[in-house]
Amino acid sequence: MTMSQRGSRRSRRWLSDILTFERLLTGPIVHLIYWCGLALILLIGFGAVGAAIGLVLRAPSLENLLPAIAAVAAGALVMTALALLWRSICEFYLAVFRIAEDLNALRRRSDAEAQTQATRATRALETNVASDQGVGI
Repeated sequence: MTMSQRGSRRSRRWLSDILTFERLLTGPIVHLIYWCGLALILLIGFGAVGAAIGLVLRAPSLENLLPAIAAVAAGALVMTALALLWRSICEFYLAVFRIAEDLNALRRRSDAEAQTQATRATRALETNVASDQGVGI
């Protein structure tokens, strides 16, 4: 089997898994959403810090310096808290969807084991029937 045939088979399998919901796209999408949200949080936080610094630069005085220092510290704390909260939310969604994927894998394994047991039982039954027929002759 050539590499292109294997790649073609994998892509068909991947597409089939996506279309039948055997494989979920949520993991990669949540990663993308996480990084976009983190960039937005950082942009807003740096905007708040920049606004505080701009206030001091526009009118340099002690009256403007103290609130600006407080705004920079509060902005850094809020930015850190929001980043941690955002990460926790995204990890929660990933955990839920990974649990769903694990349950799907367990279901597939259970179905395969049930199929194997049914095949063994059928063979045993056929063997018993064949031996019963041979004894009766």
